[in-house]
Amino acid sequence: MSLWFLVFLSVLQGVTELFPVSSLGHTLLAPALVGMHIDKHAPQLIPFLVALHLGTALALLWYFRKRWIELVRGWFGTLAGRPSDEGHMMWALIIGTIPAGLVGLLLEKRLEQVFHDLRIVALALIVNGALLWFGDRLQRLRAHRPPEKLTFKQAFLVGLAQVGALVPGFSRSGLTMIAGNAAGLTAESAAEFAFLLGTPIIFAAGVLEVPKLFKGAPGQLADAVLGGVLTAVAAYLSVRFLMRYFEGRGRLAAFGVYCIVAGALCLVWFMTHTQPV
Repeated sequence: MSLWFLVFLSVLQGVTELFPVSSLGHTLLAPALVGMHIDKHAPQLIPFLVALHLGTALALLWYFRKRWIELVRGWFGTLAGRPSDEGHMMWALIIGTIPAGLVGLLLEKRLEQVFHDLRIVALALIVNGALLWFGDRLQRLRAHRPPEKLTFKQAFLVGLAQVGALVPGFSRSGLTMIAGNAAGLTAESAAEFAFLLGTPIIFAAGVLEVPKLFKGAPGQLADAVLGGVLTAVAAYLSVRFLMRYFEGRGRLAAFGVYCIVAGALCLVWFMTHTQPV
């Protein structure tokens, strides 16, 4: 892999993983559009992409480091019989992580087959955009006061939304933000919960996939390390921007329109041109 291609993929991953536009969808679609070849059948592809995701997880962990310390302390407090809002939130995150973790383990091989047809990825991106647009509309039509915290049932349902992101073209952060909005959270609170919820699932995927890189050529591991660092920098800048964006009443609909337009253009392109093998 050339240095420029590595930089391109890493920055693309770092930005699109947190923006609600599907990082995996962009990683498969964008290189194909500009003539950059990715071997979708390579056994090291998924481990390499997961290594880039680990860079994103580290950036999230660092950005929310104070929040994570509070959550972990609160969780241990609940184990000692001292309930708190932070402890409740930590349990909500644990419960929300379960659905995508189980489905990912059970359907890993079947889901990888979707990577081979870019038309499906483009179509999923269009649907992702429509969900973002409608989710934003519903959130703005809601008049009641947002809840102070999610119930465990709501946390599970928000976590269940992450399952959709196992299909390339659907955004994990986007789907969880929509589900958080549907549960009544403000845009800012839904974004924070989505970013916190994504951290453990990404680390878990890394534990399972990254060791496979050691079976390949030494250069692949070096590329993964460099790519992870570059992705971490891009992701940190992205999460800083997005938290300020949603604090300032930023809208998911804008990302929805982008996904619909980008997905439609990609779908037309790959229906009229031969897909890269």
